[in-house]
Amino acid sequence: MKVKIAKWGNSLAVRLPKRVAEEAGLRPETEVEIVVERGTVQLKPVVPIPHYTLEDMIAEIDRLGPGYEPESVEWGPDVGSEILPEDEYSRGEITPENIHEKHATRRR
Repeated sequence: MKVKIAKWGNSLAVRLPKRVAEEAGLRPETEVEIVVERGTVQLKPVVPIPHYTLEDMIAEIDRLGPGYEPESVEWGPDVGSEILPEDEYSRGEITPENIHEKHATRRR
């Protein structure tokens, strides 16, 4: 299928026929990446990267149940610059169970 390139301000534009846009799954405001390889111009869809918060991830672990909770790894004692000042976590006052309870209380 042949189409003509038109001038659009200081740029050039190509009008996509309806059939081409439908076949490619393109709609107005669809974001695409323009790639030029060996003199050929290609339009590639931009796949959005999902962004998750810690709360989203904890909620998903709660939804899936304990069978999907990642296991804890014992790395051994801290050495050198890994040694941190004592805090609630190092004293054992903060545990995964406390975090889950706090999250469950917030959702109520």
